Amino acid sequence: MAEKILKNIEHEEIVALSDLVHVQEGQIVSKTLSQNGAVSITLFAFDKGEEISSHDSNGDAMVTVLEGRGKFTVDGKEYFLDAGQTLVMPAQKPHAVYAEECFKMLLVVVF
Repeated sequence: MAEKILKNIEHEEIVALSDLVHVQEGQIVSKTLSQNGAVSITLFAFDKGEEISSHDSNGDAMVTVLEGRGKFTVDGKEYFLDAGQTLVMPAQKPHAVYAEECFKMLLVVVF
């Protein structure tokens, strides 16, 4: 049997991505769905006040907010995303994530 490229998610079943990660007090919870040299797909759940400090990436990072609202800073400019909204953070530009309230997001990085 071939190794699954996507893991930690049911195959051939309808799922709600936001149900696969849960907010935990004082934490950022992540669940990797795929990671290789071409792409990284990760679900995140942020408790209010949690953040990922400014960093950059070798790939374009696309975030989609699944629940709640998140603040994303890209190269010094702030963006506020609500559930259902998506933002692409270009490779090599510093970016950060802050949870002004609890929220969940899907991160896809394409290298």
